[in-house]
Amino acid sequence: MDTDGTHDSRGIRANPVPRPAGPPPMPSAAPFEAPSHAVPASREWSAGGGGLPPAPEHAPSTGPTLRDWLRVPRIADAPGVWAYGHRPRPPEEPERTPTRQLVSGALISLLAGLLLWSLVWNGYLGGFWLWPLFVFTPDSWRGTMASVVAAYVYYALVVAGFLVVFGRLGRWAELARRALGRASGAAKEAAPPPPGPEDDLAEWPELRAAGHGETAARLASEVRAERMNDVDYARIRRAWQSVRADPSRLTAFTAAVRADGAAACVHPSGKRDLPVRAARHDLLARQVRLGTVQDGERNPYPRRGTGLALDPVLLGTSLLAVGPPGAGKTHALVRPVVESLSLQALAGQAAVIAVCAGGTQLGPDDAYDVVIRIGDPGSVYDLDLYGGTNDPDEAAAVLAEGLVGDLTDTDSRRATTALAQLLGPFRAAHGRLPGVPELRELLDGEPAALAALRETLDSAGHSTMRRELDARERQSGAPGDPGRALADRVALLDRPAFASFFDTSGRTRPFSLRTLEHPLRVRIDLPERGHGEASRMLARLILAQFTANASARSDRSLFACLVLDDATRTLTAETLRGVQRLRSANAGAVLTLRTLDDVPEALHTALLGAVGCRMAFSGITTWDGKRFAEAWGTEWVETRDVTQRTVFADQPLTRAIHAFRKLVTGKAVTTDAVTVRKVERERWSASELAHSVPAGHAVLSLRTVRGEYAPPLLVDLRT
Repeated sequence: MDTDGTHDSRGIRANPVPRPAGPPPMPSAAPFEAPSHAVPASREWSAGGGGLPPAPEHAPSTGPTLRDWLRVPRIADAPGVWAYGHRPRPPEEPERTPTRQLVSGALISLLAGLLLWSLVWNGYLGGFWLWPLFVFTPDSWRGTMASVVAAYVYYALVVAGFLVVFGRLGRWAELARRALGRASGAAKEAAPPPPGPEDDLAEWPELRAAGHGETAARLASEVRAERMNDVDYARIRRAWQSVRADPSRLTAFTAAVRADGAAACVHPSGKRDLPVRAARHDLLARQVRLGTVQDGERNPYPRRGTGLALDPVLLGTSLLAVGPPGAGKTHALVRPVVESLSLQALAGQAAVIAVCAGGTQLGPDDAYDVVIRIGDPGSVYDLDLYGGTNDPDEAAAVLAEGLVGDLTDTDSRRATTALAQLLGPFRAAHGRLPGVPELRELLDGEPAALAALRETLDSAGHSTMRRELDARERQSGAPGDPGRALADRVALLDRPAFASFFDTSGRTRPFSLRTLEHPLRVRIDLPERGHGEASRMLARLILAQFTANASARSDRSLFACLVLDDATRTLTAETLRGVQRLRSANAGAVLTLRTLDDVPEALHTALLGAVGCRMAFSGITTWDGKRFAEAWGTEWVETRDVTQRTVFADQPLTRAIHAFRKLVTGKAVTTDAVTVRKVERERWSASELAHSVPAGHAVLSLRTVRGEYAPPLLVDLRT
């Protein structure tokens, strides 16, 4: 078993169990009743992998058992430390003697010891060293075998004393340890003893302490029988926390555990694990491992060689990753994060929305509850263009940000007003918000569409909404009116490929981001190929809807996260303000860019200031590196300046020696003057970020929602 948790992502599995017909009648940590647009428990998921066979329900057990996995100590002494089996390091690097100096010292002490032993053995120093032998042996032993044995024992003791004394002087033990590849001066730590029943997590001590020994025994037997996996453990533990917050759920909880054991409190989809895992996860600490902090001088000594992981405490401040195509943003960052949050969703702890281009490898369809393929007629789910709201003003604000938020010549507030002047009357007349074709006609000012809407409002007596519509007609075509820009953007969605999408009449199953209060796993595939502009606009709309709905949740017990695999042209001044508000709403966003130039230059500083975690992949340009260097600031470091000065001798003999040395070496005799001082310099310069980060590596700084900070670390994403 790997001690760093290598197998915990694949070996903590339960044996296959029969899938229940539906969610059990017990409250989970965040009660979830599947709405009409969500996934029912018995739903057959549409296959999106072509002719690939279905993935197995569980991976083979190749790693530690759940019981052993729970007993591994977890220590997180800094933000982003992979806590599974972590051993803290000293704050400063101990002084390390050069190997060449150790070898020379060992040889000198060996020669000195041999010389002294030779002098003693041959009697050059007298026979004083034999006095103890004569004192402690009786005279009757003289000439007997006992005296011979005693003499050789005494000689052995003297030789051992010589070895100990000169071995310590020559530091032979340290040289031997270094030659054998062991850490200098560090003894191998013994394995910790197994915890007692009151501390063994596999025995559910929290339930026993609360007086529910029978329930704890039932769950402990499931652990011992290896019928429980890490997702089951995290899910039931989360359900118990909800019981402690609301004691009225205790009866349902104990009944579910007694009836279903490890399958109690199951996710509404009925799933207890993902079909496949591509990263290392620790659901007990809610972490996903990204790589290893490089053991080099660029990283602080306590972090060198330690694992680096992300968790909701870090993602709650949002994360920005910048790197060129092929740098590994998707497979090294996006997929592990989405996979971790999907596991946490199965445990009732999180909700995740992954937005990517169609065909991006973010796991099989069976790993998600809802898969929306915009532009694909075979997609089971539709996307709610208005974010699930029925309020025309709220819908107008979010829609305007998504449609024209990236246009510098269009005022978002005026665009919001223009949309509200059309959405309000239409909602009053038809009881719903308009679909894409209807909205385009109204924005284009089609006389027939406006006349029909005006007639419906008059017949229903909505005089206030009639005045709103008349105001829109008067402002249409005026200088600075955003109606034309809105109509052009809506026209991008009024295409044959999207004819069956964004429907508001109830014929489809639209997914709304208002369901962030439920532990859902959602993937939205954008039609990047052939509809790039529409994809950027939809990504911007989804980001605006997410920031609005995540902050408006009444129940924030679930961590909600939006993962944008490509955030090009999706960030605006308003969405950045929304991203900043996420950290106080138990939510976060993961944004990736090919370059910071994919965002308007005026927003570069605001973008780097809005996120708490910043990640620069290898291969970024010096222009991008300059922005990261400014964001990471400077630090005080100790520098050593060495100045060489030629030595001029006064004595004839010394001058002769110097002349001979110069003749042999070809260099004049010099002396070094060392100046040590503290200076302030950039943590990472733009040039270093652009040219010194190896392939497969990234520089990552972290900040938690509590304000703890980790400086930029050079991380190897391949280990």
